Amino acid sequence: MRTVQMTLDDPLIQDVDRVARSLHTTRSAFTREALKQAVARVKMGRLEEKHRQGYLAHPAGSEEFSCWEKEQAWGDE
Repeated sequence: MRTVQMTLDDPLIQDVDRVARSLHTTRSAFTREALKQAVARVKMGRLEEKHRQGYLAHPAGSEEFSCWEKEQAWGDE
């Protein structure tokens, strides 16, 4: 693990410290987890956009998902 220096606003640091204390963790551990989650959200957003662009370039055909229709169980039969 590496130590990095960051510049944060005082109100943000106070909020982070307050939340970290309430979760019985450290500022560093809380920040690591928050950054991991932020990176995961960005990656997922990029993947979703890639899929969206793919379907725009190659739209699903009318029969592409019809094979799954009989697998649906709605409970109303």
